[in-house]
Amino acid sequence: MKNPYAWVPTLYFAEAVPYMAVMTLSVIMYTNLGLSNTELALYTSWLYLPWVIKPLWSPIVDSMRTKRWWIVAMQLLGGAALAIVALTLHTSWWLKGSLCFFWLMAFGSATHDIAADGFYILGLNEKQQALFVGIRSTAYRVGMIFCQGLIVVLAGYLCGHYGVNVGWSITMLLLGVVMLLVASWHTLTIPKVEGENAEKTSLTGVLQGFWLTVKTFAQKPHLFTAVLFMLLFRFPEAQLAKMAQPFMLRDITEGGLQLSTMSVGVAYGTIGVIGLLLGGIVGGILVSRHGLRRWWWPMVLAISVPDLVYVYFAMVQPTSIYLIYAGVALEQLGYGFGFTAYSLFLVYFSRGERSTSVFSLCTALQALGMMLPGMMAGWLADELGFILFFTFVVVCCLVTFAVSALVKLPKEA
Repeated sequence: MKNPYAWVPTLYFAEAVPYMAVMTLSVIMYTNLGLSNTELALYTSWLYLPWVIKPLWSPIVDSMRTKRWWIVAMQLLGGAALAIVALTLHTSWWLKGSLCFFWLMAFGSATHDIAADGFYILGLNEKQQALFVGIRSTAYRVGMIFCQGLIVVLAGYLCGHYGVNVGWSITMLLLGVVMLLVASWHTLTIPKVEGENAEKTSLTGVLQGFWLTVKTFAQKPHLFTAVLFMLLFRFPEAQLAKMAQPFMLRDITEGGLQLSTMSVGVAYGTIGVIGLLLGGIVGGILVSRHGLRRWWWPMVLAISVPDLVYVYFAMVQPTSIYLIYAGVALEQLGYGFGFTAYSLFLVYFSRGERSTSVFSLCTALQALGMMLPGMMAGWLADELGFILFFTFVVVCCLVTFAVSALVKLPKEA
């Protein structure tokens, strides 16, 4: 058996990179390239769709080839797609071309998620699985910091020296090379375990299992309020997250903060991620000590109240970069703390028969809850202006409070 330290961290680093490229880098790139808020929010929110419908094609990944094959193939696909995005930026059809390959990358990334999580169970024994939980989570966060921080800062530097198109083209090309190098590394380090000790299930058998999962999900108690909670708990955050970075990049005359791309990379890719991590860690510790019920409403407040930071930013348009960094840190800290409640509810709801598969359906609803509000966020920001838009986001926190009050927490929470 090959040493898991050689492939588990890089596997989950590689899981983060294409996801962040699709969800974050595309938004910043399209803002730099001059798309309106309406256009970039609509186009990039559609990129959530592969994660929404991921359970529909997970049976194919489970029944065809090996998960090791899917992992390496999707990493190669991600690297190639990034390289082609880089090339399209110099054409007259750059928008359609780049979106097409971002779509391809999104489907590849969602497929990679299926294969990687499945292989984690196959490639490690139970003791190793427990040992590497923290390592894989850390590696994923490193991938987030790498993309949202280092890569965005690099893009800002290159755009400042060579122009927006050339800067982003070089950035995407370099990121594609990183993915191709990781894929090459995994051809050497990921063990071939499925041919040795795992039997493949027929596609018919897997589809039958998927149908049983849907039935199990549909028979869960308090299903209606649970689904409402999964879809609407992050209704305000989904809108804010889609427009936060464009708001910071827009000119002062457009109601934005007129930050450089490099500053946004530091704000969200470093300071914001650290705040997010700390919030999640503190939330996990407190819930482990006192239970979810004790911290339910503090967490609901934590994911909602810091949204007021952006109302203040939009009204005052502060010029102090340190004040902006502090506001981003506060909002992301609250989000990380509050999101603990959401994550744990999904875990509790999924427990019982076919828990892993039910959890997969829950995460699909989670993605849908981010996709739909994000699609309208840009249009609202353009129609209302940033001050009224962020005020509307804060008002939408009433939806979060409502579904949090309606949902039935399990007894063990």
